[in-house]
Amino acid sequence: MSNNPKELKLAVLIDADNVPYSNVKGMMEEITKFGTPTTKRIYADWTKPNANGWKSVLLEHAITPIQQYSYTTGKNSSDSALIIDAMDLLYSGKLDGFCIVSSDSDFTRLAIRLRESGMKVIGIGEQKTPKPFISACDRFIFIEVLDGAIKKKAPKTIIDTKKPVEKTTTKTPEKPTQKPLNKIDEPTIELIESTIEDLADDDGWAFLGDVGNLIVKKKPEFDPRNYGFSKLTPMLKSLTDILEIDERDSDKKGIKHVYVRLLFS
Repeated sequence: MSNNPKELKLAVLIDADNVPYSNVKGMMEEITKFGTPTTKRIYADWTKPNANGWKSVLLEHAITPIQQYSYTTGKNSSDSALIIDAMDLLYSGKLDGFCIVSSDSDFTRLAIRLRESGMKVIGIGEQKTPKPFISACDRFIFIEVLDGAIKKKAPKTIIDTKKPVEKTTTKTPEKPTQKPLNKIDEPTIELIESTIEDLADDDGWAFLGDVGNLIVKKKPEFDPRNYGFSKLTPMLKSLTDILEIDERDSDKKGIKHVYVRLLFS
């Protein structure tokens, strides 16, 4: 298995019954952050009328549609085909990991089995995804925070053209870049604090990159975008009442290493 996450060969298996086609572009862009999708398959009963919108999306992203007929009503027809293909791909020995796109808890056991075989498992699904499936993945990303996700439009701001626009040079504080899915609640604060304590040196400082990696290991669905921040650094910079940030020069010009420490420990 490659040590560089961007070199991982990934199989992307999409449960179309649980994912809107408007989200595919954002999902595929997100997946490339973790590796190269060498296999891309999507499962559905393509004879149904609601499958019509998928055609152009599948062609654009070179995703292979897999036909799975609905043998019974009220049951997701894609589950069994996706699971069988995943196991076949696992035993091919040509992959480093899987990306399972679904909000269905039926894939929990599959994710566990793949990880037992040394595969990296990334899950992508809606916020309603059951906790067992989320916990079974190495990393879980909510569709709602990805580019292309269906979001409510913000109300238009009415500008009074008669009133002069005031210029300001005051530096604005760090704020969320988008509407958050979650608030930074007490359990999240405790998770951040305990992780910093786990990694801190004798002076209490912990490298931010290590903090982010360990948080995700503890909570696979953790993502600064869930809280309205594009990255972990601005999210932690917003917690000035409990954290101290130190940006240190590195060997490379223009690149700084960020360290974080609890104010009260």
